Amino acid sequence: MKKLQIVDAHHHLWDLTLGWYDWLVGDPKPFLLGDYTALRRNYLPADYRIDAWGLEVLATVHIEAECKRSLALEETRWLHEQAQAHGMPDGVVAHAWLHDPKLDERLAAHANYPLVKGLRSKPVTASEASAAAPTGPGSLSDPHWLEGMRKLARYQWSWDLRVPFWHLEEAAGVLEKVPELEVVLNHTGLPWDRSEAGLAHWRKGMKALARLPQVYCKISELGLLNAAWTVASNQRVVQEAVELFGPSRCMFGSNFPVASLRVGFLSQVLGIDKMLQHLTAAERHDIFVNNAISFYRLEPFCRQVQKH
Repeated sequence: MKKLQIVDAHHHLWDLTLGWYDWLVGDPKPFLLGDYTALRRNYLPADYRIDAWGLEVLATVHIEAECKRSLALEETRWLHEQAQAHGMPDGVVAHAWLHDPKLDERLAAHANYPLVKGLRSKPVTASEASAAAPTGPGSLSDPHWLEGMRKLARYQWSWDLRVPFWHLEEAAGVLEKVPELEVVLNHTGLPWDRSEAGLAHWRKGMKALARLPQVYCKISELGLLNAAWTVASNQRVVQEAVELFGPSRCMFGSNFPVASLRVGFLSQVLGIDKMLQHLTAAERHDIFVNNAISFYRLEPFCRQVQKH
């Protein structure tokens, strides 16, 4: 049986012996999926390939893994060493604070590494849907954040947007001011509240973002704090997200190893593929392969990819 082809648009690697990842070696912090003890181990290309067994992984994109922020450039350098030694990742989404006064210097330093395709810089967010949106430094309303987005666009890099669902509509309002910046929403907009009211709130934000043609959506990290990962529980949000953004603006991301707290790699991919059976084979192949290649400009690394 032919293996399903994927380009993984969102995963992480880390080597805890480097001492860079305080959240994985220090005191446990609040975490979106609760107990993350199982993640407190090295996760290297060989581990990823074991998890992805049974799939044909054509390319991967590494998303910054929240190392010490002063070592963000070191993480980029280390990832290029991994790529040279192990053939992955094929793209890197690095970290720099968009409101940093030294952002120009940070971007120029990352630009010395050819696999860098963009940044993930998480804005300050409210802790819950009922709380007021922050307005201070590093928030979406920070004018320095907006200027940082414009600088990022001048590099022709993208921004990985990762905020809770209650900030999606606010993010859309900011991104309207930077139409030249390509953006990809992480983790299906994090629809953590699956009640009808919660989904209505999520849907309103998703619609606002989907109206912006430069914004894409990652079908990734569907895990919930106190629920099992199942096709039945996740199908609705996946199908709605794809309906809103369209199959040409959605891409698959495993979020491994984090997603392994709720689901196996192969089970996740086959489950999402099952959720998308209402689409054509070509549309599903766009979501699993072609859209990530195009968005992250991975063509030189995927010359063997074939249109289905």
